[in-house]
Amino acid sequence: MVKLREITKDNLEDVLNLQIAEEQQAFVSSTAHSLAQAYVYKEKAFPFAIYADDVLVGFIMLGYYEERKQYTLWKFFIDKEYQNRGYGRAALTQGIAYLQEKFGVCEIYTGVALGNEVAKRLYGSCGFVETGLVEYGMEEMKYKKRKL
Repeated sequence: MVKLREITKDNLEDVLNLQIAEEQQAFVSSTAHSLAQAYVYKEKAFPFAIYADDVLVGFIMLGYYEERKQYTLWKFFIDKEYQNRGYGRAALTQGIAYLQEKFGVCEIYTGVALGNEVAKRLYGSCGFVETGLVEYGMEEMKYKKRKL
């Protein structure tokens, strides 16, 4: 079972040691860089370690982009040793649920680096759609809560 867990002094070193696959390094920030941003934007950034049962498998950071008044999927990756096992989709679903439950969010935005087709397919499989906006080398995608 995949769960998002708080990053604490007990798991910080393990989170910092997560590895990005070589072919994805151009698309994804390191956890050290992401956690530095989370510290600076601590009121608006929500970083989590991703666990499959008790095994650390990845990192996700959600946030609130005040300038646009949008909740975002800010950073996200699964460690290179744990990819292609369904953890990414499960973690993304957990992240969406977190924003919906904690903040009542109906829409979530993310940017996908141009050329990162793997991320685009993953996000699309979880309900994100392209908005048509491309800026700073990123293609915007939006998740909109489905009506029941």
